[in-house]
Formats: sequence, structure tokens, C-alpha cells
Amino acid sequence: MIDESFITNYIADTFADVQSTINWGYTFFFYRDDHMHAFATIASTGNEHEKISNLDRPGVYRLNIGVSRATFQSLFGTKKFDAGDYDFTALDVIMPHPDYSSQNFLCVLSPGEATFAAIRPLLAEAYDIAVKRYHRRKATDAT
Repeated sequence: MIDESFITNYIADTFADVQSTINWGYTFFFYRDDHMHAFATIASTGNEHEKISNLDRPGVYRLNIGVSRATFQSLFGTKKFDAGDYDFTALDVIMPHPDYSSQNFLCVLSPGEATFAAIRPLLAEAYDIAVKRYHRRKATDAT
């Protein structure tokens, strides 16, 4: 079964130097100590900031992944995002993030095995983006 702990373990076991933190019902995944830019998050509970996905349903959580603009556009097109085009309560469907699509975040609620297999490369891409951003910033800080 693909549950939150499975995804957390997958990320920790697959990608080097990942740190995570839990806050307000969200698990944030960072590369090293770059705690400003999570490359992925798991939202596991509804709160005053999170109502659109109805996460208070038993066993429902949302995996959010930050990908490149090119990948995001290849999945969802280049037209301006319209939240009315998606049912953000639908399970096992890859869709733009309801709030952070402008930052190229996508999401999926409670992915099944086939969907998780499809998003593994997206997680790898998000991680690679985080690694590059981290090293670019460190190189700039060193000068």
C-alpha cells in the first residue's frame, strides 16, 4: 500500500542528504539544510489553510512535488491555470497544485502503485532541482 510512511521512506532511502521536518500536518523534504525550498511535501491533514482537497478523509493525503517549468508544461500545457479545471478531491490523479502551480508544483492525492511509479521520475527531478539550487547558492555565498 502506498501510504505516507511508504513515500517518506522512499524519499529518505532513494535520495542522499534529504532532511525532513513536520509542521502543521505537513512533512517537508529538503536537500541538506536548505529549509527554505522543499522539493516535495506531504499534506496529511486539513486545516484552515487547506480545505480544497478535503484531506480530513480517512487515509487521504496529498503529495506535492516541485518540478521544472518544462515538465510542468508538458503535463498540463501552457495555458493559464484555472482551478475549476480540476477536482482537487480526486484520488490518484496527477494535477497542478491548487495553490502553488505558479511555482511548478504538482500534486496527487493518495497515489496508487501505478501513479506512484509514474511520479518517481518527477520526485527525482524535484530532488535534482533542489541539489542544483543548493550548490549554486553555496557557490555564490563563497564568492
